[in-house]
Amino acid sequence: MIFAAGFGTRMKELTQDRPKPLIPVAGRPLIDHALDLVDDANIALRVANVHYKPEPLVQHLTARDVVISDETHAILETGGGLKKARALLHDAPVFTMNSDAVFRGPNPFETLRTAWDSDRMSALLLLIPIAQARGTLSNGDFQVDADGRLSRGPGLIYSGIQIIDPSAVDPVEDTAFSLNVVWNRLAAEDRLFGVAYDGQWCDVGHPSGIALAESLLAAPDV
Repeated sequence: MIFAAGFGTRMKELTQDRPKPLIPVAGRPLIDHALDLVDDANIALRVANVHYKPEPLVQHLTARDVVISDETHAILETGGGLKKARALLHDAPVFTMNSDAVFRGPNPFETLRTAWDSDRMSALLLLIPIAQARGTLSNGDFQVDADGRLSRGPGLIYSGIQIIDPSAVDPVEDTAFSLNVVWNRLAAEDRLFGVAYDGQWCDVGHPSGIALAESLLAAPDV
């Protein structure tokens, strides 16, 4: 599930004539950098939600075999978006991904696959050590204990990618809600886990992030 329905307000004038996922980064739409990771991980079924200026994005996504979850009637946020897309997804645990970041290093989906344990986990978040993050001033979103369980607090930054049991959104009665609501409940149940990413990450949710992302992508291999 790729979250691509936001207004992109942090991008300012760059989203006046297009949705944020179609803003070019290193000569290609931002969404294509996300989809390349999806392809590389051999994820066959991919769904994306759309809302703001959807027509060109729908055309672009359809050409890359992405199923559309239409949210043009209302913004549902991440939790509501996943809940609406449930009928398009399998009942098994799914990846969810924000579409406004780039990665350099191991495929983030494979990192999550390797660490996933459905017996203990209802959600597994991919987290970025601060030293490996660009384009953000965050001091971290989560802390990880020795068993990998998460609690709120400065430490590691949420990358925008996770594995989650989609049924975790079902108890929420609201139509529009953030996945933070679900994570808080799962943390209280000791079912929220995280794993650190062994690579570099850049937030491309704002104009200055574009040059930082392009620099990251162009850096020579070490």
